[in-house]
Amino acid sequence: MKRLDSNVTIITGGGKGIGFGLAQAFAEEGSNLVITGRTESRLLKAKELLEAQYGIEVLPVVADGADEEAIKNVVRLTMEKFGKITTLINNAQVSKSGTPLAEHTKEDFDLAIYSGLYAAFFYMRECYPYLKETKGSVINFASGAGLFGKLGQASYAAAKEGIRGMSRVAAAEWGPDGIRVNVVCPLAMTESLQQWKEHYPDLYEKTIQGIPLGHFADPKEDIGRVCVFLASEDAHYVTGETITLQGGSGLRP
Repeated sequence: MKRLDSNVTIITGGGKGIGFGLAQAFAEEGSNLVITGRTESRLLKAKELLEAQYGIEVLPVVADGADEEAIKNVVRLTMEKFGKITTLINNAQVSKSGTPLAEHTKEDFDLAIYSGLYAAFFYMRECYPYLKETKGSVINFASGAGLFGKLGQASYAAAKEGIRGMSRVAAAEWGPDGIRVNVVCPLAMTESLQQWKEHYPDLYEKTIQGIPLGHFADPKEDIGRVCVFLASEDAHYVTGETITLQGGSGLRP
């Protein structure tokens, strides 16, 4: 018996990077998937790969996290196809990373807040009644950028810390309904990071030296497996927590 047999998991940004790694980890444990993103071709390719490899069903839905009506449509289509929602993972985020705070425009800030904080809020609110039925869980993605004040990450950090605050409130409010809400702060190797490594090998090596475990996380094995745990019955008493998956570089009390 797989740990998440017949579950239904919504993963925002599930067509690439960390989101696709999450999709692989959940599919491996038997969960059917709803993956969202802004590029249909990428979602369709992910669907094909996941269904062929893991034998589960994948519903790809094009949706911008800043679009409230699009998110309502994701939830509606999920319920029409699968009839339930077991886990919601808010992973997707867009921002003007690398832009100093003093150079941010309102549009730059709006980009991060709407694609991150508002998107997580919309998805959580719309999924709530269905998560209540399944006594399901929410896994929201935050970042060390907010925890540790990373340079050039003002709007991104603001959005991610907003998500952490909202998650803690939801954990308190939704606990009596049997819904668990947790936060993950990852440091993972993605396509974008691989490109950065190739363009700036010296800076990459310097960054690696600051990670006690000596490498970035694998999206499926290192990030995805922890999220599978959080979504499973093994974590039935875990809620309101922030888990830092940064190979020891995010040491904190």
